[in-house]
Amino acid sequence: MKFTINLKHVLALFLAFVTVNTAYAQEIIKDEVKEVTKKVDSVDTSKARKVDGVAAVVGDFIVLESDIQKERDQVQASGGSLEGVDDCQLFGLMLERKLYAHHAIQDSIPVSDAEIRKNVDYQIQQFLQQTNGSMERLLEFYNKDDEQGFRDEMFEINKSNLLAQRMQAKIVEEIEITPEEVRTFYNKIPEDERPTFGTELKVAQIVAEPKVSEEENQKLIDRLKQFKADIIERGASFRSKAVLYSQDPGSASKGGKYTLNRKQPRMVKEFRQVAFALQEGEISEPFKSDFGYHIVTLEKIRGQEYDVAHILLTPKISSEAIQEAKDRLENVRKRIVDGDISFADAAKEVSDEKETKNDGGQLINPTTQDYNFELTRMDPELYAQIQNLKDDDVSLVLNEEDRTGNVKFKILMVTDRIEDHKADYARDFIKIKDLALEEKKIRAIEEWQDEKILDTYIKVSKEHRACDFSGNWLKK
Repeated sequence: MKFTINLKHVLALFLAFVTVNTAYAQEIIKDEVKEVTKKVDSVDTSKARKVDGVAAVVGDFIVLESDIQKERDQVQASGGSLEGVDDCQLFGLMLERKLYAHHAIQDSIPVSDAEIRKNVDYQIQQFLQQTNGSMERLLEFYNKDDEQGFRDEMFEINKSNLLAQRMQAKIVEEIEITPEEVRTFYNKIPEDERPTFGTELKVAQIVAEPKVSEEENQKLIDRLKQFKADIIERGASFRSKAVLYSQDPGSASKGGKYTLNRKQPRMVKEFRQVAFALQEGEISEPFKSDFGYHIVTLEKIRGQEYDVAHILLTPKISSEAIQEAKDRLENVRKRIVDGDISFADAAKEVSDEKETKNDGGQLINPTTQDYNFELTRMDPELYAQIQNLKDDDVSLVLNEEDRTGNVKFKILMVTDRIEDHKADYARDFIKIKDLALEEKKIRAIEEWQDEKILDTYIKVSKEHRACDFSGNWLKK
């Protein structure tokens, strides 16, 4: 979108900073924190030099004077841009983040130590890439004495930022918008200021997958049944079988082990359904998923968590089956080009992709959940496949690997094209709805912030009271 409606851009910057996780601040025990000083001369205290001071106190958090420059350095080190953002605006964003974190603690919003440590590990690995893997150079850059101290500080930073994220998400989690509100939002925008949307395409595809023979499928089922019999009747180890025979690269070396959580779906539906239906120590019958054939055993139930192990065998596809699938799609393409059948009818008749075949092969945009793909935001791989197609042209037969590593073939067609255009209520309803919803969420956040500022202990040092804050941090 070339035009962006002005919805408090400084707040939007804050949302980006929370994701980056770059603030520096420490929790405090007392409301009043004295300035830290360093004696230059142990006798003549008149030469004491101010090393750092408290820029602000927000609830249970402080922001030090040095944190403002650290924030700027961290954002830039992470590849962010602060062009046009002065220290007062940056300071205001930091105050907002501390306000969210403080009230997240008051509201008992959960943040797990394991999740925080995972974030820290990832961030440090990213930072190390900038120092060619040298921890010594990294510690020198951030002026830290040792790695553990650096990790401890990063832990507190991430904890504060994650609390802020969760608090903000809680504020807006139940906000919805009605069609009437969308219409009102759209009508409020002057016609000459309405956003312009870039070129959009609708894309359809027909997929041909090589067929696995019934003999191959039965061979895998029989082999898994034999594994189960060896374990139950002969005392063989499930974990050892998984290490030796499972074709799941993510778990074979660990004896096929996974931990599933009922509230956080991770594995494919077929796998979850079987695993959650087992009793501890039970081994399933062989079952099929998109990845192949499995047997799974339930080792232990720990509340919502299930410790399981599985063995996966994937069927082998013959070269003859691969060639047959390609030839089948070549023949379909010829029928479409010759005008014997429409692309949509051909998709319904022959496509092996169940998600699209009954819809004429039309692809769904995973971001917007409609049929339109904005050209500038299209997946690079899909763009490369259709960029040279004119409307109603049929691509050559393309081959690619699916998520299980199997080869499949497809043909593509651009079924509709909408050039750059001013926002139209009927045509662009979903995009306009998203903008209207975002505005409503921002208003809710602003109202929450205004209310909580008045209810929270906040003290801004005199050095920063001249700032023209967007929020009422000075409680005037």
